[in-house]
Amino acid sequence: MPLSHLMLKPAQLRLIRAVAESGQLQLAAESCAMTQPAASRMLAEVERRVDAPLFTRQPKGMEPTEIGLAVLRRARAVLRELESMGSDIEALRSGHAGRVRIGAVTGPAVGYLVPAIRAVKRASPESDISVEVLPSRDLLGYLAAGEMDFILARVLPEFDSELFDITPMRDEKIVFLVRANHPLARSPFVTMTELGDYEWILQQRGAPIREATFEAFAALGLSEPRDCVNSPSLLFTIAYLAQSDAVAAVSEEVAQLLIRDPVNAGFAVLRIQQEFRVSSYYLLGLRRRPLSPLALRLREELLQLSGQAS
Repeated sequence: MPLSHLMLKPAQLRLIRAVAESGQLQLAAESCAMTQPAASRMLAEVERRVDAPLFTRQPKGMEPTEIGLAVLRRARAVLRELESMGSDIEALRSGHAGRVRIGAVTGPAVGYLVPAIRAVKRASPESDISVEVLPSRDLLGYLAAGEMDFILARVLPEFDSELFDITPMRDEKIVFLVRANHPLARSPFVTMTELGDYEWILQQRGAPIREATFEAFAALGLSEPRDCVNSPSLLFTIAYLAQSDAVAAVSEEVAQLLIRDPVNAGFAVLRIQQEFRVSSYYLLGLRRRPLSPLALRLREELLQLSGQAS
């Protein structure tokens, strides 16, 4: 048989490695869970296929020949890969490895995804988790296309809800964020009338937090603010607030992240007598797509944190 077509089985490779490590065929056979005659036949078959002896019998035991050393190097490399593959498969099966791509609107990304991912990564540091923080419309598009495992988002009418497994989560509370030394930051209470005179930085039109903010003005018979900067970027919003007297409507989770330690970024939440909330978001997955063990672990962490776990 041409050497280019030489194919050895994993059991044969393990025997070669065991003989080299122990120097004794009997010990090698025991470590491979076979009898010595069976080990002797297997080694003879390998040497016949290689067409050369792999070991010489010395007074101190069996020593690899030059060809035996070459085969041994490759045998060890192949066995390492096989053993590594086995470990990888077991890690994937148990949810301790693999890849998961998820998305969320800003509030639950801060409030739930961060602690859930930290819990998973503490137990499974090699897990590969990707997160997108986007508006619900974008997230639903990715999910419907099969490009995300699950999302935390709102259900929108332009998407067929029959496509999704839908688990209710919670609504979002809106607060008004300003820099810590803003003229209104120390006021015991701030009215919507006062806020109408300030510059605002808001999400794009149609975004739930923006629409809920304008509805709050309308409910009091007030015109919506005219001095506005529009941006979906939370980073830009933070930078703009820090350098101006603008007001931003954000989810309570985002505000708490910015005003508390360890971030404590020099912002304040205005005291408003009314409470404003936006519509509930949901944990959404594709019905036709089963989740990997890692995605299931992360999903369960989210449900535990939200109190939705069964």
